[in-house]
Amino acid sequence: MESNRDEALRCVDIARNALAEGKLDRAEKFLQKAERLYQTKDAKELLEKLKGCNKENQPSAEENTGPYKRHEKKSTSNADSAKSTEVEYTSDQLEAVKKVKKCKDYYEVLGVSKDATDSEIKKAYKKLALQLHPDKNKAPGSVEAFKAVGNAAAILTDAEKRKSYDLYGEQTHSGRAEHAAHNYSGFQFGGYSRGFDSEYTPEEIFSMFFGGSFPQQNVYMRQRRYQRTGENHAQREQQNSYAALINLLPILLLIMLSMMSSFFISDPIYSLQPNQKYSVMRKTANWKVAYYVKDNFHSEYQGSVSRLETAVEEEYYQNLKHKCFRERQYKESMIMKARNFGDANMYRKAQNTATPSCDDLQKLQSY
Repeated sequence: MESNRDEALRCVDIARNALAEGKLDRAEKFLQKAERLYQTKDAKELLEKLKGCNKENQPSAEENTGPYKRHEKKSTSNADSAKSTEVEYTSDQLEAVKKVKKCKDYYEVLGVSKDATDSEIKKAYKKLALQLHPDKNKAPGSVEAFKAVGNAAAILTDAEKRKSYDLYGEQTHSGRAEHAAHNYSGFQFGGYSRGFDSEYTPEEIFSMFFGGSFPQQNVYMRQRRYQRTGENHAQREQQNSYAALINLLPILLLIMLSMMSSFFISDPIYSLQPNQKYSVMRKTANWKVAYYVKDNFHSEYQGSVSRLETAVEEEYYQNLKHKCFRERQYKESMIMKARNFGDANMYRKAQNTATPSCDDLQKLQSY
C-alpha cells in the first residue's frame, strides 16, 4: 500500500546502517520487513547483495574448527574499521557548521543586518538551510547548526517575536533558556542556551520555506525522534523509585523558576491604541505612525528609539495587511452573493464597498 511507503523507506535506511556496521542479520530482518510493507528497487538490490555476502562469508566445517575462523574475524573487523573511518563530508561543509556555531545572535547566524527585510531573511535562511540540512551535510554538529538557522528564521520572520528580541535581546529568552535546552528547538550559542516557543520543528520550518522539500527525510527524522523518545521513556521506567524522584527534581525546579519569572515580566514599551497606562502619543519618523507610551518613557527607556519605531511600523504594517485581507474577503463574498442572486443593485453596492485598510496599505507601500 502507498501509505506504507514511508515506513518501508525507513526500514531500508536502518538496513543500510546495519550493513555498514556489519550486522547482516539485522539488515536482512529490516529489508524483509520493507519488502512486506512496500516493494522498492533499493530493498531488492540490498537483499540480493546481502544474500551474496552470506554465501561468500559462510564458513566451511574446517574453518569453524581450525585457525581460519580467527583470521576471518580479524579481516571483517578491519573492513568495518575502514568503513567507520570514511569521511562523508567536505571541508566546506564542516567550515559552514563551525561558522554558525560561533555566532552570538540570530542576525549573525543568518548573516543579515538588523534592518534586514523578511525577504532578505528568508533568502539567507534558504541558502544556509540547503547547505546545513543533515541529509546533505554529514559534518559533526550539522544537526545543531540546522536547528540554529531554523530558530533564527522563525524568530526574525515573526513580527512579534522579532520585536521582542530586538527590544530585550537575550533577556527575552533568559527565563526559558534551560527549558529550551531540553526542547528540540533549543540551540547553543557561545556556551549559553537560547530557545523560543515554536509550534514547528526545524524540519517543518524547512518544509514551509521550501514547499515540502526533503519530504521522505523529514518524515524519517521525525520518526527517529519519536523512536528515541520512546527508548528514553523505557529506560526511565526501569529505574527505581528513588532514582525517578531525583530525576524529577530538576523539572520541578524549572517549573518553580518559570512561575517566579512570570511575576517579573515587564510591560510592553508601547501600544498602538491609547489607554490609561499608555497616554503619551508619539509618531514614527518614517511613516508618521502614531503610537503611545507611558509618562516615564523618556526617563525609563534606554534602548534605541529608531529600532523601537521600526518595530512600531512593522506591527502597524502587519495589522493593516490583516485588515485589508478581511475587507477584500468581505467585498468578494458580497460580489459573489450578488451574482448568485442576479441582483444588479446589490452587485453595484458590493463593487463600491470601501476597503480603507487596503488604501492605507497602498499609501505605505508607495513610500
